[in-house]
Amino acid sequence: MFPSRLRTGRWLSRILVLTAVLIGLSAVPTIAQTGVRPAALDYQLYTLDNGLTVILSEDHSTPIVHLQLVYHVGSKNERPGRTGFAHLFEHMMFKGSHNVRSDSHLSLISQVGGDGNGYTTEDTTTFLETVPAQYLPLVLWLEADRMATLRIDERTFEAEREVVKEERRWRYEDTPFGLLTELMYDQAYSVHPYKHSAIGSMEDLEAASVEDVQEFYDMYYVPENATLVLVGDFETPRALALVKQYFDRVQKARRPVPRDIEREPTQTEERRVTLTQSQNWPLPTVLVAHHITYDGHPDAYPLHIAAKVLSDGQSSRIYRRLVYENQLAVSAFGNGSLIEDPNLFYAVSVVQPGRTTTDSEKALIGELDRLKTELISEQELQQAKNQFARDYVFGRLTVEQKASHLAHAAVIHDDVTTVDAEFDVFMSVSREDVRRVAQTYFTKENRLILTILPQASVGRSFLRSGGSQ
Repeated sequence: MFPSRLRTGRWLSRILVLTAVLIGLSAVPTIAQTGVRPAALDYQLYTLDNGLTVILSEDHSTPIVHLQLVYHVGSKNERPGRTGFAHLFEHMMFKGSHNVRSDSHLSLISQVGGDGNGYTTEDTTTFLETVPAQYLPLVLWLEADRMATLRIDERTFEAEREVVKEERRWRYEDTPFGLLTELMYDQAYSVHPYKHSAIGSMEDLEAASVEDVQEFYDMYYVPENATLVLVGDFETPRALALVKQYFDRVQKARRPVPRDIEREPTQTEERRVTLTQSQNWPLPTVLVAHHITYDGHPDAYPLHIAAKVLSDGQSSRIYRRLVYENQLAVSAFGNGSLIEDPNLFYAVSVVQPGRTTTDSEKALIGELDRLKTELISEQELQQAKNQFARDYVFGRLTVEQKASHLAHAAVIHDDVTTVDAEFDVFMSVSREDVRRVAQTYFTKENRLILTILPQASVGRSFLRSGGSQ
């Protein structure tokens, strides 16, 4: 919900200065009573004739400019049999255009003292650059150029497909427990494309063709599906004129951007699944997951509080009970994943050798159910709010972070005003709100219990009796 990409180095001195202030936040009774709050972001919103959304926010604290170009397309927009395509295409965007040679996009930026990158999520694909302020025309030209004239050829496509396949091996298949979230989402969803991970499957990557790439580009990499955010040392009229100079030339799409995402049907009975993993799965693992709502829904804010109380750090309820007190797990954690479409709230136990998966399951469910029957303490609520306020301030220090907040509000919430307004919504969450959302979403009928066993554990004491496959 709130981007937290924190750049070190040039901002370290600011962080040190703010540390004392934010330490103080943890000691105050309530944020609202003291009037401590982050400063509102100053921005201007425009829409070009071709449909491109533009957000400009002046920040003259340092002579730099940060650009984010967010395309409203992610892994959930991939069609069946083409998983991993959004991420693969992110790689393709750095492989040259009509006017820029392959791999020269980032080198042109680094030559002027800037840096750039890109990343893909379930809902969006983002490209970003930070440069000295006088090079704003350069990055605008580079982004407009590859939006309009990306070079797509068989040789480049084949090379980048191999890069993505290697990335999948490294990040998922060759890492202990690396497939955990992929297995969870595959079991929790039946039809919604959140069922598959953004990295995609090896089979689908192999099956992709250069024609698929061209179709994806033509369909989603168009002005009306993009939001351009600039934050930094510029004058708004001049920056807007430059944006128009370069992006007005990009033609509108020939057809509407498709938004036909299949909705996940409501789960009506508990799902129990036991899987066996043959490699990189050192210990039995138990996962309890519930379907929840989407980012920006009123229930999202108390769900964030619930996630902090249950699973934020080693002092959280789940970690204390399963690792410290009962010694059921070597690690325990969880998360409330709130993104554009309804997602999951989950808790995980990596089972301690000699302990059973059944004990971990009972303990995880017990902590989730406890939120339904007992109010969290005033101290827990205030600590969570203070942590949120701290994260909110720390997460808006740099021009990049400010741009991320603006882009998230505009694209995911479809309402840029939430960039500041939701802080007050969060601060108004009550203990009763947390109990209410727990009662709403943490039901047996809405629950997945997933047990994942190492190959060597099959038939031993770790295996629960009565589990379904």
